[in-house]
Amino acid sequence: MTAPEHEPNRADLDKDPQRVSGMFDQVAGGYDRTNTVLSLGNDRLWRIAVTRAVAPRPGQRILDLAAGTGASSVSLARSGADVVAADFSPGMIAEGRRRHAEIPNLTFAQADATNLPFDDDSFDAVTISFGLRNVVEPRTALAEMLRVTKPGGRLVVCEFSHPRSVVFGGLYRFYNSRILPLAARVVSTNADAYDYLNESIRDWPDQRTLAGWIRAAGWTDVAYRDLTFGVVALHRARKPALTR
Repeated sequence: MTAPEHEPNRADLDKDPQRVSGMFDQVAGGYDRTNTVLSLGNDRLWRIAVTRAVAPRPGQRILDLAAGTGASSVSLARSGADVVAADFSPGMIAEGRRRHAEIPNLTFAQADATNLPFDDDSFDAVTISFGLRNVVEPRTALAEMLRVTKPGGRLVVCEFSHPRSVVFGGLYRFYNSRILPLAARVVSTNADAYDYLNESIRDWPDQRTLAGWIRAAGWTDVAYRDLTFGVVALHRARKPALTR
């Protein structure tokens, strides 16, 4: 059961699926606007980087996990690929369908990343942006993504990470701990959700550790690069091709 609208729902690091889903239900309407404000507009640059890394083409089938209201999915669908925008928050899915009903090659589906409702070898590429951190069992989710990807298919994970510069890292932590909570109380309908955001970023592993998780799930050609000085890292990998 989700919290009533007048009572903000806040997840914690236990990442109980119902609480996380309920939290995102409550912020769905203003989610994209809030992200743009709090990221100082960098969310749009990160979305461009994800689209370029996925490199979608007409005729391909792409799964965009933790798609929220579909902002990243729309960018992928513009290529002509068939895109499935999946999220475990019913509120996010409903908002995405309302906003993007006119896009014929974009469909929305409610899905749990640790138990995907798709057949084996279904997608040419799977991507997840800023959602793996919210999954209670991220390594299980990475294995599920491998299962539904076609042999030779691609994985792109865009997630908050840890700046490697001591100076910039200090500035980033100051912004997250002092500035972001104040801004969230002005622009968000559930400012408590952004307290969880800070906690989840601090608790999340660094770039190298996440690359190891991806490799351990069975992906190959694992690589990553930093975006915005390491505030975000873009990880890429491939599912091993079938051999005769």
